[in-house]
Amino acid sequence: MHIGHWTTSSALTASAVLLLTAVLGLHIYSSPGRAHASMATPATGAGAAAAGGSDTGAIVVYCTVPNQEVADKLSGVLVEGKLAACVNIVPGLTSVYWWDGKVNRDAELLLVIKTRASLLGELTAAIKSNHPYDEPEVISLPITGGSPSYLAWLLSSTKAG
Repeated sequence: MHIGHWTTSSALTASAVLLLTAVLGLHIYSSPGRAHASMATPATGAGAAAAGGSDTGAIVVYCTVPNQEVADKLSGVLVEGKLAACVNIVPGLTSVYWWDGKVNRDAELLLVIKTRASLLGELTAAIKSNHPYDEPEVISLPITGGSPSYLAWLLSSTKAG
């Protein structure tokens, strides 16, 4: 079901697109000059969830970092340690959040981490021990479907947990 479109000059950031796709179950695609969103349905979805609603065993984890140096270090630790198959580094975020009794506003980068659900605890510990923040963001979302070959690669590229 097509639910809307916007011009590519709209002020959608990478994080907004990620949230639309993950939280709302939207598929984002583009055509010349426009981006479109459609709801995932059994007819349009892919992978195990569309076929029968079962979990793939894979998750996406979001983690914000203060700069490129931390992003590079942390993504290397996670991929080299087989805690993540892939880490996307998305620049250009501004985070507005409550901390230490006041509203803060900081430029950050977003790490989009693809891993096994069974590795979340170990991945969280690795992030906390290699991150400069007192309380780093570590939130996960299930991957309910996708390209079977990509999901197989993701699982084969991470350690069994």
